[in-house]
Amino acid sequence: MDFKARTYTCNDLTEKNIDEIVTLNGWVDNRRDLGGVIFIDLRDRYGITQVVFEPTYNKSTHEIAKQLRSEFVISIVGKVRRRPEGTDNSLLPTGNVDVMVDELIILNQAETPPFQIKDDIDISEELRLKYRYLDLRRTRMQNNLKLRHKFYHIVRNFFDSKNFLEIETPVLMKSTPEGARDFLVPSRLHKGSFYALPQSPQTYKQLLMVAGYDRYFQITKCFRDEDLRADRQPEFTQIDVEMSFIHEEDIFGIVEDLMVKLFKELKNYDLPTPIKRLTYKEALEKYGSDKPDLRFDMEMKTLNHVFEHSEFRVFKDALKNGGIITSLVAPGCGDYTRNQLDVLTDFTKKLGAAGLIWMRVKSTQQDGNVELEAPIAKFLSDEEKNNIVSTLNAKQGDLVLIISGPRHKALEQMGALRLEMARRLKLLENNKEINLLWITKFPLLEWDDETQRYYAMHHPFTSPEVEDIDLLEKEPAKVHARAYDLVMNGNEIAGGSIRIHDSKLQSKMFNALGITKEEAEEKFGFLMNAFKYGAPPHGGIAFGLDRMIMLFAEESSIRDVIAFPKTTSGLSLMDQSPSKVSEEQLRELHIKVRK
Repeated sequence: MDFKARTYTCNDLTEKNIDEIVTLNGWVDNRRDLGGVIFIDLRDRYGITQVVFEPTYNKSTHEIAKQLRSEFVISIVGKVRRRPEGTDNSLLPTGNVDVMVDELIILNQAETPPFQIKDDIDISEELRLKYRYLDLRRTRMQNNLKLRHKFYHIVRNFFDSKNFLEIETPVLMKSTPEGARDFLVPSRLHKGSFYALPQSPQTYKQLLMVAGYDRYFQITKCFRDEDLRADRQPEFTQIDVEMSFIHEEDIFGIVEDLMVKLFKELKNYDLPTPIKRLTYKEALEKYGSDKPDLRFDMEMKTLNHVFEHSEFRVFKDALKNGGIITSLVAPGCGDYTRNQLDVLTDFTKKLGAAGLIWMRVKSTQQDGNVELEAPIAKFLSDEEKNNIVSTLNAKQGDLVLIISGPRHKALEQMGALRLEMARRLKLLENNKEINLLWITKFPLLEWDDETQRYYAMHHPFTSPEVEDIDLLEKEPAKVHARAYDLVMNGNEIAGGSIRIHDSKLQSKMFNALGITKEEAEEKFGFLMNAFKYGAPPHGGIAFGLDRMIMLFAEESSIRDVIAFPKTTSGLSLMDQSPSKVSEEQLRELHIKVRK
């Protein structure tokens, strides 16, 4: 049956519309039959309007309305009236009026949905993803996607105002496996050859700089075939940015201007700038992470100097082997029971730590001496005890936690324990603080024991610090990168670098990574050839758009800000992908699946 085009959405009607004849279309959100009068909450993506079927007003529409159930799609024509006294709903913009229905058309019936279309119901994520088209009807999900839309709009307007060009780059590209695993696409026309889906448009945006386009951006899909978690998807969205003739400060300036605009327009928050900066080394030593959450204090302290003459074997061995003794104060936790302390010890052991040393600060005396209760207290001198407390500025009733071992591992373990203590102390519960942070001066390379070779910490086109270039061949582990990450509330939301634009330096980088000339030519020859024709100094950054929107929406998973996401195992429960394909399709692609 045909229907009339709506004259208003379900969020528009107010007292100014009283006595007006209106047409509304939408879904039955709720049905109430009160003594013969049927009330329907009619819903569309804009809001809810109450419509009324009264037998004394219009008997025929009232009869039809008896059929209505949740999620039926209907069209109504009726007269707007002031709600009877005492029946207003202050929670709705339309809560002072309702519509007396003259005409009703049932456009589509609906089976009983597997869950209520409400925000405050407890349903499994699997069920939500299986019936995603129903889940997306919920107000919370609609608000998240509206936020995403606004985000895109602000980003595009911002970069346009800064003279950037939005340029699309290919989705089918050459496989250059140096980092995460590629998704491969077999070619039907070129037997035995494959395209790859881009992990990022990295090489293309550098080629655009060589081509002279100066300022580029793109909101683009990227793909990585890697293990997933709450903030990862096999396909995800980046804001990709590249600029020519710039230094790091130019990148920082553009990014901070964008963040100020996003926070002002989306959260009505005046973001203070400049954004704080920490080097990678500082972040790791103070917070045990290269994406630290600074919404709470609890700064870690290195105690190597305190125990440089210690005879306690655990500390002595750590220092002898070039390791670290790192510590943390949990304020007011000195009354933790032995069972609670055992749970913390087990927590650190699961992270790979040999163990956890704890100390209760029992008293701090006027003569400068302190009383520490600890399983290792007998191995500590009074001077060491005093230096622990003074270094950590620990108070009576505090709990001191210490981990020792290989530097990087011990710091990361203590960083995880820091977050666990923040959770236990409820330091992040209902914490609305917004904290942004730049991390700079990353190592250029990281060593992998399993493969016995260096890998690029960011990617193989990241430029080393100018003063470290000579170390690239002699001591590659000491080389710092001209790289930077932007962190928000303990989440990395953007990362980038100044790129190598000189083919000779790029060859040195490939050599440090153990990539032969032949491999480099095969994988990146097109980029190296482009550099021979005048590549400008350039650099850029890429934002994890899904993760940013997740944080702005105050959600805990990026799946809640993506319309049709995959599960943590990469499945789409709604359309059952990935799925098997026919033998005919496989033959066309020259592929045979081995059982």
